[in-house]
Amino acid sequence: MDHALSTFLGFRLFNVPITLFHVVAAGLIAASVITLLLIVSFLGLLRARKERREAALIEAARQQDMDDKMAEIARQGAELTGRLRAMSEHLGSRQADLARLVSERLDNVSHRMGQNLEASSQTTGEHLTKLNERLAVIDAAQARLTGLTQEVVSLKDILANKQSRGAFGQGRMEAIIRDCLPASAFEFQYTLSNRNRPDCIIRLPGDERVMVVDAKFPLESFTLLKDASGEEALKQAQARVRGDVGKHIKDIAEKYFVPGETQDIAVLFVPSESLYADLNEHFEDLIQKAHKARIIIVSPSLLMMAVQVMQAIVRDARVREQAHLIQDEVQLLVEDVGRLRTRVAKLDAHFRQAQEDIGQITTSADKITKRGERIDLLDFSDPAEAPKQSDLLAASLIKAAE
Repeated sequence: MDHALSTFLGFRLFNVPITLFHVVAAGLIAASVITLLLIVSFLGLLRARKERREAALIEAARQQDMDDKMAEIARQGAELTGRLRAMSEHLGSRQADLARLVSERLDNVSHRMGQNLEASSQTTGEHLTKLNERLAVIDAAQARLTGLTQEVVSLKDILANKQSRGAFGQGRMEAIIRDCLPASAFEFQYTLSNRNRPDCIIRLPGDERVMVVDAKFPLESFTLLKDASGEEALKQAQARVRGDVGKHIKDIAEKYFVPGETQDIAVLFVPSESLYADLNEHFEDLIQKAHKARIIIVSPSLLMMAVQVMQAIVRDARVREQAHLIQDEVQLLVEDVGRLRTRVAKLDAHFRQAQEDIGQITTSADKITKRGERIDLLDFSDPAEAPKQSDLLAASLIKAAE
């Protein structure tokens, strides 16, 4: 039957014969699908309508909410406008107060600033005056430093030149001796009998022999010693110092010791305390050599001390020489004291006599006072007794006068 039906329908699909059942089933499926599509479309329309209605309700609610908010905003704007107006008025009044307060404060600040500026100007003027004074002092000090620098440079030049350095040492030695000794006790550039001329000789009292003072000193070797940087250079400089100073000591011993004319001791003057300290610290052998040669090495301070001792010796000798004159003067002084004592005794006698006279005058004054007091106590009421009282008064005055 199926075959017949398929034959009746007369077509095949993929070599599969199509029957009526297949056609009916396909129609039912198609109808179901169409029905389903219609239902889905209807439901979609219902849903869309519902959504539109809900959207309209939501829009209406939103519009209502918007209107309410706009009304609230309008109300708040009105309130804000009122508040702004009140605030503007309040700010206007406060601004006026603030302007007045600021003006007063500015006036006060200007006044105080003027006072402060005036005080500051006075203080600044005083400070500038003091600064100018200090600058003047600094300028003077700088000028003195400039002069001192020039003197130091000149001193350096002097010490660099042998002749100038000798004149410098000679000048220091002469200044020390001139300040402490009388002119008759020393002489510069004195010529000895052997035709040698020491820098200075000093004459001691009671001795015809003179003491020789030499102011020349070899400085180049000490300069090399201070400038020596290595061990070898130091040894060479020390050797030169020993050689130069030793030779100078030998020259003094040979030239300035003349029997019967000079003292057995000579003085070698070193014009620098630092050089003298270097000699005593590092060259003890030279000091011993000088002592053995009867030569005393002295610095300016030691020469000053030695010259002061010589000054005391000269003064004592002069005192001994003038002792008889001092005795004569003391005798005259004793006589003057005796005469003064006699005259003081006479003056004392005059004072005692005057004191006795003053005592008698005081006694008479006391008596007169007592008589006056008695007169004050007399009674003058009875005229008959007046002559008697007058007689008594006259008698009292006469007795007081006696």
